[in-house]
Amino acid sequence: MNVTVILEHRFIQTPDRAVWTQTMFPYSFWQRYLEVFDGVKVVARILPVTEAPPDWIRADGEGVSLIAVPYYIGPKQYLLKAFSVKQAVRNAVSLNDAVILRVSSQLAIEIQPFLQRTRHPYGVEVVADPYDVFAPGAVKHPLRPLFRWLFPRQLRRICADATAAAYVTERALQHRYPPGINSFSTHCSDVELPDSAFVSVPRTPRQESGLLTLIYVGTMDQLYKAPDLLIDAVATGASEGLNLKLIMVGDGKHRSELEARAAKLGVAERVCFLGWLPAGDAVCAQLDGADLFVLPSHQEGLPRAMVEAMARALPCIGSTVGGIPELLSDEDLVPPGDVAALAGKIRAVVTNPERMARMSARNLHKARGYSDRVLHQRRIEFYRYVREKTEAWLKTQNTDPRGVKNPLSASSSSV
Repeated sequence: MNVTVILEHRFIQTPDRAVWTQTMFPYSFWQRYLEVFDGVKVVARILPVTEAPPDWIRADGEGVSLIAVPYYIGPKQYLLKAFSVKQAVRNAVSLNDAVILRVSSQLAIEIQPFLQRTRHPYGVEVVADPYDVFAPGAVKHPLRPLFRWLFPRQLRRICADATAAAYVTERALQHRYPPGINSFSTHCSDVELPDSAFVSVPRTPRQESGLLTLIYVGTMDQLYKAPDLLIDAVATGASEGLNLKLIMVGDGKHRSELEARAAKLGVAERVCFLGWLPAGDAVCAQLDGADLFVLPSHQEGLPRAMVEAMARALPCIGSTVGGIPELLSDEDLVPPGDVAALAGKIRAVVTNPERMARMSARNLHKARGYSDRVLHQRRIEFYRYVREKTEAWLKTQNTDPRGVKNPLSASSSSV
């Protein structure tokens, strides 16, 4: 049995039909599904290009194919293509396949009513919270309040009707978007942490004063991870005499705006924009060279970048949203959107070497609970449950009690 996975991500495709991604969802990500399913069909937005940038990586491969829906960016472009997007998603889903929706996702919203109407089982992988995505300050859009009201309601319905649900958090997303009463539920982060991702021992206290390096890893396509507020906090700290440097790993449409912000605040020389780096050694090298990881997000599921930083025994500061409080102690958290609190927390941490040493030890210990060996079995149980329930449903679709072929039988090739 194959599995169709529908997600909100943008890929590119070169003329040779190869599909590429910048950092997330490479071919290695989809291989985990192949341990249970015979093949993986990924339904997502795919933009045709003449050639892939040199730092992009393949998303397709043996057993993994990608199916394109009309490409759009943002609500306005989506509305212009809504009908064709809906038709493309439906045509991509075969009744013979298991279905997993990675949510929140507009594409999942399009297909879920059909799955519900035909009683086709489906699983959900809950990775983001639209209530926080559209929090004040997270995105700039005139319809933000409407989206914040609408999309969480749609996600609650999708989760309640799912056969199985896998959450990236232990508690946070489950509380806001609970699974159905009789559905299978588990939690497993998307983070990939092989043994090589971990350092062996915590960091020792820094005895000398001097330059302190903060690091941020995240997208700049939207501001929901609050890189703008982090720049403001660095400027505040510098004005108070702290010798700070900020490394920003990531890219997106707001990068030039953030660079201008740093210049306006007089900290352009203190803020280094590296763009996207290849996952693995390149990112680890930057984490190892930093003193403090900071992620003051307006919204999160469970931030993989933070878990990766913790595996390098890096002290971390985060906001009180999503699954971040499941990773950090209360004393390492700040309310979202509060620049003064963030600047104060940075000062309190970097001026206390003993505290940073305690944070390092605690974070390394916590990260070990997210190693591949720990999370692997939960993922496999989720995949197997979705497959078994789909196989059982397909048997009921073959014939009705009189022995007549059901029009929604497994012989139907596609929606």
